[in-house]
Amino acid sequence: MKGIDSWTMKLAIISGTSINLSDVFADWEFESIHTPFGVIEIKRKGQLVVVNRHGFSNPMPPHASNYRGYVSALKTLGVGAALIVSSVGSLREELLPGSLVSCGDYVSFAPATMIDDRPSGFAPRLDNSLLGDLVELSPEKIVVDRIYAQTRGPRFETRAEVRILQTLGCDVVGMTLGNEADLLLESGISVTSLCMVDNFAHGIGEEKLTMDGFHVSVGENQEKVDGLLGTFVARFGK
Repeated sequence: MKGIDSWTMKLAIISGTSINLSDVFADWEFESIHTPFGVIEIKRKGQLVVVNRHGFSNPMPPHASNYRGYVSALKTLGVGAALIVSSVGSLREELLPGSLVSCGDYVSFAPATMIDDRPSGFAPRLDNSLLGDLVELSPEKIVVDRIYAQTRGPRFETRAEVRILQTLGCDVVGMTLGNEADLLLESGISVTSLCMVDNFAHGIGEEKLTMDGFHVSVGENQEKVDGLLGTFVARFGK
């Protein structure tokens, strides 16, 4: 697996709530990028570009995020590889909240595309080109080669939906990675997955799943995410 020390391309970090809560990017300057899908606000430092999938100024829920806009912005900036940081629910009892997971594949029943005016298609594949670097930098184990299930959101999944996703062999569930991976890969941008398990999916475990409880868990796991992103930025954000 090729590390990015030898790469000269620009890299992107795509995240959501973790960016808003993080101190890592607090002093980075904002920049506005004009795209066919609207003006996208990013932060940049050296060869690193940071995107908040929900938006920095006026956060949108997952089903309303401007995926095509910020992927178009990354392509305009010449980004060659993206690290997608995702908050997920665990579909497996052995994947406890607080676990770091990298997915090697994903399931999405509503594929996203940048192309509306002509026939197109491709076979998506997460190459996880940055995974070797993440494993080296992370003080905690990263569980690899799991399967991500994309749902639309913004609500959590029903217990019946969770059982179906388990039957399909999925390990974690979220609302964003499928759309992002589809568009990035279609645009020729390499994709690496890094997921933080913030909760068990609906019906798994004894604790009732609530939005308030989810936000508490996200806050508790923020230090872990910050630590890894901080070391990543220290190495590659020059």
